[in-house]
Amino acid sequence: MDVLSDAIAAMRTGRPHSSRTVKRGPWGVRFPASDGAGFHVVLQGSAWLLPPDGGEPVRLGVGDVVFLAHGYGHGLADHPETPLEEAELDPDGSWPKLRHRGPVRGDDTLMLCGAYQLNKARAHPLLTDLPPCIHLPARLGAHDRLRAAVDLLGAELADPQPGSDAIVLALLDTLLLYLLRSWWLAERPEGPTGWAAALSDPAITAALQAMHSDPSRPWTVEELGARASLSRAAFARRFTALVGRPPLAYLTWWRMTTAGRLLRTSDAPLGAVAEQAGYASEFAFAKAFKREYGVAPGRYRKQVSTA
Repeated sequence: MDVLSDAIAAMRTGRPHSSRTVKRGPWGVRFPASDGAGFHVVLQGSAWLLPPDGGEPVRLGVGDVVFLAHGYGHGLADHPETPLEEAELDPDGSWPKLRHRGPVRGDDTLMLCGAYQLNKARAHPLLTDLPPCIHLPARLGAHDRLRAAVDLLGAELADPQPGSDAIVLALLDTLLLYLLRSWWLAERPEGPTGWAAALSDPAITAALQAMHSDPSRPWTVEELGARASLSRAAFARRFTALVGRPPLAYLTWWRMTTAGRLLRTSDAPLGAVAEQAGYASEFAFAKAFKREYGVAPGRYRKQVSTA
């Protein structure tokens, strides 16, 4: 997979969930802080986002998308001064299903909302670099693929058909990737730094792609610099400046992240996990894993399986 897809896969836990909700004014909802990320899309009418950082309220019109990457509590309302009620989440913590069964009136606000569960204990820096709130305003001709995913997801939630459960999950994954791609490629501020700049740098992207596509390979800085068409020293300086850690330090971090995901999501033997993480010796892998996670691989697998 590419770097963005890998970063999402490494952090994702559990199942994403979503709902299509009708609001009739006056209305205000306070969403509590969570361990995941959430999004809201206005399909009809308008709303105000009350940001998690206490900043100025943001008016949302039809087609506007907001993404809250870090799970901070926030509010939505028909007006910034409308009192907020606590969100009525389902018992499993998921968004409530559409409760209004009648026709949607012209003055109603129709919203598509959703949330993803993320492993913040092993957050990829590509996502931790995101601002608390990303607002993607609706503009003619902008974010066409994101709009298409929103339309398909809304249609499946409004009129479930055979296979909708699987389709909704796939569309939620697709929507998350389009949200992030839209911001990194079009909406991020001028003069990007950090991971936004790394993804825009062909040389660094080539090296990252090499590490992500084959993390078990015994990469050297010289080999990675050659992939980036840079000298060893120039590559190491640029990579460290943009990614935030030296190339081989990032490779080790990614190997351990990959190993943790395999231990959480598969029953592969520890030897196989060690091999995929680039360790010929299971003992060496266990030592490196314990240094990174604080527990041995086998104990980590038992802990997450009983959590």
